[in-house]
Amino acid sequence: MASSGGIQIPSRLPLLLTHEGVLLPGSTVRFSVDSPRNMQLVGQRLLKGTSLKSTIIGVIPNSRDPEQDTDDLPALHNIGTAGIAVQVVGSNWPKPHYTLLITGLCRFRVCSLLKERPFVLAEVEQLDKLEQYTTSAAEGDAAEHGELKELSQKFYQAAVQLLGMLDMSVPVVAKFRRLLDSLPRETLPDVVASMIRTSNQEKLQVLDAISLEERFQKALPMLTRQIEGLKLLQRSRKMSPDKEKRVTPSGFNLDGEDEDEDGDDMAALERKIHGASMPEAALRVCLKELKRLKKMPQSMPEFALTRNYLDLMVELPWNRNTKDCLDIRSARTLLDNDHYAMDKLKRRVLEYLAVRQLKTTLKGPILCFVGPPGVGKTSVGRSIARMLGREFHRIALGGVCDQSDIRGHRRTYVGSMPGRIINGLKMVGVNNPVFLLDEVDKLGKSLQGDPAAALLEVLDPEQNHSFTDHYLNVAFDLSQVLFIATANTTATIPPALLDRMEVLQVPGYTQEEKVEIAHRHLIPNQLEQHGLTPQQLHIPQDSSRDIICRYTREAGVRSLERKIGAICRAVAVKVAEGRRLPEAVTAPPEMPIVIDHVALKDILGPPPFETEVSERLTLPGVALGLAWTPLGGEIMFVEASRMEGEGQLTLTGQLGDVMKESAHLAISWLRANAKTYRLTNIAGSSDPMEGTDIHLHFPAGAVTKDGPSAGVTIVTCLASLFSGRLVRSDVAMTGEITLRGLVLPVGGIKDKVLAAHRAGVKRVILPKRNEKDLEELPANVRADLDFVMARSLKEVLNASFDGGFPGTASAESLPELSSKL
Repeated sequence: MASSGGIQIPSRLPLLLTHEGVLLPGSTVRFSVDSPRNMQLVGQRLLKGTSLKSTIIGVIPNSRDPEQDTDDLPALHNIGTAGIAVQVVGSNWPKPHYTLLITGLCRFRVCSLLKERPFVLAEVEQLDKLEQYTTSAAEGDAAEHGELKELSQKFYQAAVQLLGMLDMSVPVVAKFRRLLDSLPRETLPDVVASMIRTSNQEKLQVLDAISLEERFQKALPMLTRQIEGLKLLQRSRKMSPDKEKRVTPSGFNLDGEDEDEDGDDMAALERKIHGASMPEAALRVCLKELKRLKKMPQSMPEFALTRNYLDLMVELPWNRNTKDCLDIRSARTLLDNDHYAMDKLKRRVLEYLAVRQLKTTLKGPILCFVGPPGVGKTSVGRSIARMLGREFHRIALGGVCDQSDIRGHRRTYVGSMPGRIINGLKMVGVNNPVFLLDEVDKLGKSLQGDPAAALLEVLDPEQNHSFTDHYLNVAFDLSQVLFIATANTTATIPPALLDRMEVLQVPGYTQEEKVEIAHRHLIPNQLEQHGLTPQQLHIPQDSSRDIICRYTREAGVRSLERKIGAICRAVAVKVAEGRRLPEAVTAPPEMPIVIDHVALKDILGPPPFETEVSERLTLPGVALGLAWTPLGGEIMFVEASRMEGEGQLTLTGQLGDVMKESAHLAISWLRANAKTYRLTNIAGSSDPMEGTDIHLHFPAGAVTKDGPSAGVTIVTCLASLFSGRLVRSDVAMTGEITLRGLVLPVGGIKDKVLAAHRAGVKRVILPKRNEKDLEELPANVRADLDFVMARSLKEVLNASFDGGFPGTASAESLPELSSKL
């Protein structure tokens, strides 16, 4: 052990390598420890040690960043300070680290390094020995002693002068006064240099000054510079008395610079709050939080949370908006250029624009575009924003299952943030944007709440003028926002949420509309994306019609666009090679390359969708129905067969309860009217089910099927089976039935009819009460199809078979069925 003047340090010291800050004897400094070597030192020596000696460590300035701590030990500073760790605090946020409060004892010199891992251990020699001051004074030269005494007295007077310029009511200044009176003169350079504002490089110069005289010479200019800086500050405040402030030191820094910067920052924030044009209630909350922020130390975690909250409140567009472009003619032109067809949707948007032009205070409507994928619902929302000259923001709701995504988190939680609505308003910077709530029918539900229920206030025109986000906790006006929701089906949208929206159906496109969309939009876009020009590739309308009919079967145009992209990629290869497609081009050898049906087969392969309706209706017991799916309308075959048995009915094809009930209804009606329509079983009995088992099958058994629209199809299929007659191969039908033989209306008529038109059907049987839905069909589709509007199953059977159905003539005498429906 080394001993000197009452200060005793071990001859072997573990070294703490510090990147920022210099510890001087007599001062107390707080260090943050997060490098591997320093963490090991704290864990193995300071936390496990029980004696006072185990808490004494050496603090060595290290020029290398501890984050870059490697196996190679950097060149250490030769002089360090032995200190005692008076406090150790651990934390895991934002990463594991310790905070040490260390008081410096004396200087030491590193003689040799004993080990480098897991922490640095060194052989040290103590430098500060109080005896050397007294002996040098007693035995040294008198002149040298007088010079040191004069230097010490000058330093003390300068320190007293500095204290006279500071406010004694400040605790750190009063502590400095007590230290100045109680400490020996020999320790003043180290203590004063650690308290006044100096750079780490200047503190290193004081640390390296081993002799007392050199130490006074290094520290005195720093003290003098501090005094001159305070004099300059006082003179400037006398010139501007309205800005007079007391000199308040921050920590051990006595120049007040940090407080001025913080004060200016708070003043700027307060100006922003007053200039944000927020409502009175929000302004009161912000000023209250700002008052708390001014009194809060920056080291508190709540300081950053409160500051982020105030920054958000300032950035929100409380009163900022964009001026709507209310030119209806240019809006109509823009919509027509961007989107083909969609007449009903365009008409509703133009109606909103016209009313907005007449009444400027109109609240934003809540529109919901419902239709199959790929029909352009999202792109229409983007076009509406461009047409109005508003900002556009899309919020994807698919899979969202936490109501905090909509309403935000309360600020009491760690990592709290505002909801997507408020965050979107912050991003666009105006309070009247177009918000697209995409896939609102795919919201989830979990233990964290129901986001669909959280949307009720957002999408209610009578309530969203005071929408309250949990993070803001003040009301925000959403009434000027134009909300547009998109969905594939309304079946999965909660009724309360659906009631708040105006539903606009966006059905699939007809074949002619797809051809027009392909040549107006899809082909030019794909040519541009693949670096081709119309002079290099030409797709005739006949070829695009073949792609639509034989290579895609969808309500939208996404698959069509992908097929066109595949053609463009194949042609790009030929263009890059400088050759044309072999044996696939009818044009001359020079450009453009023209795609015909042979080229389509070479590029896209054999057509996956061929017309198969007539091929599958070649036996009795098969009928063609129409079904609606979220992806659009589809044709649906119903097959039946019978064999000897006990009158059982077997249903296959992944059917829901509604379709199973429809099958039992059909069997009951046919059995009740078997004599009228001359229906028999295998043995020729008048009861079709006597001694007969019926197997009713809906192909594509892996696809779940349900819904009240297959009743007439099942009746027609079983009537064909029992009578032995073929159903017409060009007939498709939809409708639900009652036990009395009435045909009830169903939904999705336009999608179903378009599916029949795509499949090449010529006659469509529909419920009479769905006749009004035919007005939504394009004129060319109505001209191509023969519609039979049926009130009863008698009319359905008559239209499904060539020459009518046997027995219907005798059924003419039956009384007409009526219903109050």
